[in-house]
Amino acid sequence: MSVLPDPGASRAVLVGTSRYEHLEPLPAVANNLRALADLLSGPLSLQLPARQVTVVEDAAAAHTVVGAVRQAAAEATDTLVLYFAGHGLVDAQDQLVLALPCTEFGRVETGLPYDWVRQVLLLDSRAERHVVILDCCYSGLALGRMSAGAGLAEQAAVEGSFLLAAAAETRTALAPVGDTYTAFTGALLETLRGGIPGGPALLDLGSVYQHLRRTLEARGHPVPQARDRNSGARVALGRNHAGLPAVPVAVSAAEAVGERLWPDPAAIRTVAGFFIALAEVRVVSGLTQLAVSQRSAGRISAGSVGRLLNRTDLPATWKTADAYLSACGVPEGQIVLWQQVWQQLRAAEAARAAVGAQIPAAAAGSASGKGGRQWPLSVFRRRRDQ
Repeated sequence: MSVLPDPGASRAVLVGTSRYEHLEPLPAVANNLRALADLLSGPLSLQLPARQVTVVEDAAAAHTVVGAVRQAAAEATDTLVLYFAGHGLVDAQDQLVLALPCTEFGRVETGLPYDWVRQVLLLDSRAERHVVILDCCYSGLALGRMSAGAGLAEQAAVEGSFLLAAAAETRTALAPVGDTYTAFTGALLETLRGGIPGGPALLDLGSVYQHLRRTLEARGHPVPQARDRNSGARVALGRNHAGLPAVPVAVSAAEAVGERLWPDPAAIRTVAGFFIALAEVRVVSGLTQLAVSQRSAGRISAGSVGRLLNRTDLPATWKTADAYLSACGVPEGQIVLWQQVWQQLRAAEAARAAVGAQIPAAAAGSASGKGGRQWPLSVFRRRRDQ
């Protein structure tokens, strides 16, 4: 079953090099980064909070990229998305090297070995799932040319992940002159923005990959590669907007339930994820806020619907959320699961608040010292990492 990651527990790191000192520039990469960051933070995709999407453009050194990936890997507990666009090279051991602004062809030590990033995902990541998207050349004989075989996908794959890699055979196929985006990323953006006509309700990576293959092949571009590890293909990058109602519709309660794929409360792990999924319920229902109010038989006003969906803290009671979900047409059995998630999140918040209240008290006691003597803060009492 496909699943949308919880935005509050997921992170994305978008890396790209558009300006090079020794290689051909790729100006479209800068557009890739901006568009993809906006998309991942917006309603058409994962709806990640903007602060959870890190963009590393034209990194001066390899450790800048690795550090950004390591931080995101430490913060994400649901899904970590890693994207790279730029030139790709291979070293003498046929290992992938991501080109940075100072990278020189034939001097792979000036680039970023992909294996450095891969090791962070393998050893340091707390995320349950990884999505790795590579839009780069993999040249063996000449700059801008790569084998269409499975080498790139095989060496870049990470357990518990889905790898999607562009197979750019020429520089033109990678970034057609005059185009806003590179060929591969442009097709990916189109898919997430417009959806897949006749496709599944959720744009899982398996469906996105197959659609990109058909699209890029029809355009005369090299087809992408993919590798799935531990059902990573079921991770969705958004809803299929080609299958959602174009305009709000008024339907009966029975029709509203239908065969629609409602947001799965079991995938919710954070308060942010709770409210984003709650808003998705109305999108799937095809109802306006006013229509939701009308269908609630007076239990919730249109204004209350808006206030509920724009909250950042959990409501103290379940009444309003229950009325909202019921009016949208969510089946009763799923509403029970929603309530359980709400209860679990409230319990977690209460536990964190209790711990937070204990820390100042403990700190005050330790600061006073035995006999009540207070010591001034000095370098000897600072943490070693300060």
